[in-house]
Amino acid sequence: MKYTKATNYALHIMAYFVKQEGKDNLSLQPLASHMNISPTYLSKILTQLVKADLIQSTPGVNGGYSLRKPKTDISFYDVIQAIEGSGALFTCEMDENRGCHIEKVMRDAEEKMVNHLKEKYIIDIV
Repeated sequence: MKYTKATNYALHIMAYFVKQEGKDNLSLQPLASHMNISPTYLSKILTQLVKADLIQSTPGVNGGYSLRKPKTDISFYDVIQAIEGSGALFTCEMDENRGCHIEKVMRDAEEKMVNHLKEKYIIDIV
């Protein structure tokens, strides 16, 4: 199983936000420079994190991005779901009429992974 590069960046971005929490809003250009990500790509990731209510965007001269959700409540799963969505990692394309035993094993494994990621918080690694 492999997550996208956007998920990798999003997890690092959220860890940075948790470290910086309470400081001024973080603006796009300095954040892109610090994370070594193009501003355009970073903007797309930040938009997804805003839509997931993990961070908020404040317009204006003193605007930027800041945490919306309390830093103690942001799990790895929250961030991954914001970027990857909530679709199943495995979908059986065979045995649809009888129920796929392989899919059941894969879904059980995915459920265990999801539960693990829901119990791990970004603040725990910061």
